Amino acid sequence: MADADDTGGWLARTPRLCHSARLPARGVHATRSLHTMPRISIVVPVYNERANLDPLLEELRAALAATGASYEIVLVDDGSADGSAEWIVDEGRRDERVVPVLLKRNRGQSTALAVGLMRARGEILVTLDADLQNDPADLPRVLEALGEADVVSGVRADRQDGWLRLVSSRVANVTRRAWLGDPITDIGCSFKAYRREALEGLPWFAGCHRFLPALCVFRGARLREVTLRHRPRRHGQSKYGISNRLWRGLYDLVGVRWLKSRLLRYDIREVPR
Repeated sequence: MADADDTGGWLARTPRLCHSARLPARGVHATRSLHTMPRISIVVPVYNERANLDPLLEELRAALAATGASYEIVLVDDGSADGSAEWIVDEGRRDERVVPVLLKRNRGQSTALAVGLMRARGEILVTLDADLQNDPADLPRVLEALGEADVVSGVRADRQDGWLRLVSSRVANVTRRAWLGDPITDIGCSFKAYRREALEGLPWFAGCHRFLPALCVFRGARLREVTLRHRPRRHGQSKYGISNRLWRGLYDLVGVRWLKSRLLRYDIREVPR
């Protein structure tokens, strides 16, 4: 894959959605000069995933090296009690490309993801889970697809989950598409990539991590979907079940449908010279 600084690279293939707005924390790391701003920010919410963090970072670094682009890895600890936060801090001291963000208490995936995206400085924002079920080796393919889109959403192939999680996910996806009219196939896949402009100005709310690609599409963002590998969980336990995934997701549909109806949509014409 071409270096992101090359004019013919994947980052330069398509125009931005806009140039004026930035996510609130674009320059949050004031001690770093602008020329060190990374091209890619990987944002990973972490909650009691200590056993997965060493292999996760190893795989992420290898995948990022294959892109040839500058990067940072924003690890957001969501109030873990298993040593994840301490490991993240130590790794941040060892490698300046690792950005530790520590929440004082567990606030849930939406909050952790939103905080991480606000802290991220890259032009390309990539999200994935810390449980190693997403394969970081798919990153170059995701970024390649972003060359023709503003949002790339992963679709998990041959899912390695239990039957209850598979059934609840299928019901939620079918119901969501029927209710909202969005084109996202697998909203539960956390491996996604966004051009920064696609996310700017979006509202943040509890449960928003499930709907970010759809909200971007509702505002006119171009979507690509990419089939991705899915792996069994190696360590730890899933944090999701019927109570906090299916029913809560269905409940959120009511609010998101209202939000869709109220989103501002506009195009700016060139000023005549």
